[in-house]
Amino acid sequence: MKALIKKEFSLCLHPTVFLFLTFAALVFVPNYPYEVIFFFSGLSVFFLSLAARENGDLEFTCSLPVKKRDVPLARIMVAFTFQCALLAFTAVCIVIKQSAFPEAMLVNLAGNSANLAFCGFGALVLGAFNLTFFPLHYREPKKVGVPFAISMAVQFVLIGLLILIRHFPFAAPLASPDPENSGVKFTVLFAGLTLYCVMTVLAAWLSMKKFEKVDL
Repeated sequence: MKALIKKEFSLCLHPTVFLFLTFAALVFVPNYPYEVIFFFSGLSVFFLSLAARENGDLEFTCSLPVKKRDVPLARIMVAFTFQCALLAFTAVCIVIKQSAFPEAMLVNLAGNSANLAFCGFGALVLGAFNLTFFPLHYREPKKVGVPFAISMAVQFVLIGLLILIRHFPFAAPLASPDPENSGVKFTVLFAGLTLYCVMTVLAAWLSMKKFEKVDL
């Protein structure tokens, strides 16, 4: 597994994986739907998977002395690494924004404000992508576009729901700057991270199970 992950980092990474990490800085844009930041993470995985397919990576990898079920797991571990990095960079940008910007500019009229709860929402969006894209992709590894289109639709429906929730009165505490209403925000953050981990583990299990049945 260690060798497969090293191979993914050495031979398969697409430049957009690094480019889209910088999109965490979009939290500095006033009145912007910040959840879109996490959509771009899924787009980078799409480009990575597409480039790997066009370069014959699957055939090369399966010719190596590795377990077949480890092939999708290695790709998911790479995605997991960069998704965690994106969440971390987003959190750093949020801290900087809340330290440097006046309080009036911390409220987001176009969606959820950049705070602790928002990081939980972001983790939920990333988990939904993993659970949708990877099992569909590794059911038919030659198909990348259709799994991404479906996962993209799921992501945008979820993002739309999260933005809609922000405008309900009961969600008002989630729009406040940190450290206000920290209790409910930490609850949302913990719930989002927990669901992300559960969905990612389930995505890995389903992907390995489906890929083992693929006739190469």
